[in-house]
Amino acid sequence: MARFIFITGGVVSSLGKGLMAASLGALLQARGYRVRIRKFDPYLNVDPGTMSPYQHGEVYVTDDGAETDLDLGHYERFTGVSSRRSDNVTSGRIYSQIITRERRGDYLGATVQVIPHVTDAIKAFATADTDDVDFVLCEIGGTVGDIESLPFIEAIRQLKNDLGRGNSISVHVTLVPYIAAAGELKTKPTQHSVRELAALGVQPDVLVCRCEKPLPDGERAKIALFCNVPKEAVIPALDAKSIYAVPLQYHAEGLDAQVIHAFGLPPGREPDLSRWTDIVDRLQNPEGHVTIGVVGKYVGLPDAYKSLNEALVHGGIANRARVTIQWIDAELFEQDDAEITSKLEPLHAILVPGAFGERGAEGKIAAIRFARERSVPYLGICFGMQMACVEAARNLAGIADASSTEFGPTDEPIVGMITEWMSEEGIQQRQAGGDLGGTMRLGAYPAELSGNSHAAAIYGATEISERHRHRFEVNTAYRERLEATGLSFTGMSPDGRLPEIVERPDHPWFVGVQFHPELKSKPFEPHPLFASFIEAALKQSRLV
Repeated sequence: MARFIFITGGVVSSLGKGLMAASLGALLQARGYRVRIRKFDPYLNVDPGTMSPYQHGEVYVTDDGAETDLDLGHYERFTGVSSRRSDNVTSGRIYSQIITRERRGDYLGATVQVIPHVTDAIKAFATADTDDVDFVLCEIGGTVGDIESLPFIEAIRQLKNDLGRGNSISVHVTLVPYIAAAGELKTKPTQHSVRELAALGVQPDVLVCRCEKPLPDGERAKIALFCNVPKEAVIPALDAKSIYAVPLQYHAEGLDAQVIHAFGLPPGREPDLSRWTDIVDRLQNPEGHVTIGVVGKYVGLPDAYKSLNEALVHGGIANRARVTIQWIDAELFEQDDAEITSKLEPLHAILVPGAFGERGAEGKIAAIRFARERSVPYLGICFGMQMACVEAARNLAGIADASSTEFGPTDEPIVGMITEWMSEEGIQQRQAGGDLGGTMRLGAYPAELSGNSHAAAIYGATEISERHRHRFEVNTAYRERLEATGLSFTGMSPDGRLPEIVERPDHPWFVGVQFHPELKSKPFEPHPLFASFIEAALKQSRLV
């Protein structure tokens, strides 16, 4: 039977719950336990795929095609355990299912209420598919006291009783702010937060205190006294130089040991944290430095590219190099050609990430042309691959009106919506007039690579599986004309209908991929595309 760890947030909601859950999962894993981490979000969107990147950051996609909260990316990167659709649920999804059941008559005319119907649904999500793990970590989104999170708090209160003594604990993440004018840390927010949580029927077993200054022994004892936890269970969580140093910091403060103790389990063996030590050593002692330009449209909020940011760092880890990312608004390049040279010339590599919509497209095409003509390493992801094909069509194949049907009607649809394709489950179909989510190709799909291609050499294989999130594809009707320009289609879907990878054999490093490789990269297992991309950038750095 799996044991449950419920993680709530006090006056913090975005100051480290997800990272703490990921780190604790990694520490328990290092002790030999099997873990799964889940996220429960209080917003009413049925899934995060409907939310703007500016409001909620990136949408993380799982192998089984779920659009989820970006925290699931942390969970995967830290534990290596592939997340599933059942690992992220929103209030909207729960209410949608309950209303559907009520309309169907499943409740036989009973009054449908938050308790027990909503709380029962939350508990069902928490406990589903957990037979293969030792610990299930459930992160409750939002802040204790918010009206949106109350059903989740009530559900875990009930679930603690349902599971029985010794089978669940509560970890509460709070903020201990430093007041510079007084020169002291204040514990009152933590005291009030714990009091609020206890009033809802949940007493924390472990407190994780976010603070920017070391927590004095006296303040730690004060928090323990007023919050009714052992002093050893008050865990300071100071800012770290890198998120990949956080597991080591938590272990040094005794987080994993206190969690094991709270369950009444024997201490067991010390965790093997050698891979985390190696990662931190590579980050702190680089042997090279590269600057990567990311030409995107959501650069005002780096969380919109969270997985991409981390995958580039992983590529640096693989090459023992420090990676500096310059976020460049693609719209800058649509006004002034001189801006293109001044912004891109100092860079060691250029990356155009995924996006939706026409805004910034012309600037991305200009950046791609610069990378092609100046022999600067280039990686195009999803939209970045599509625009690489449009750039080749316009500037090399003589198709002046080359465009994408995503931008409106066009006589030269280099990129368009493919309405039918083959998958492992059979023929998949979509319609232009369908729900936006229904027209997406989501989740893991296989691809076959040309044996003599650069991509096959990078992967060390000719059959791969990668995660997708898009609704438009490169039109293979233009394949011959594009290949005549030197752009090779070296990766295709197994049925040969959908392009997955394009590259330029005459370029030092020029690769476009229709999928999102950043979603599968991990610090201890950097994605081969990013490792190779940073290696190419290092070579370029010696030429600039």
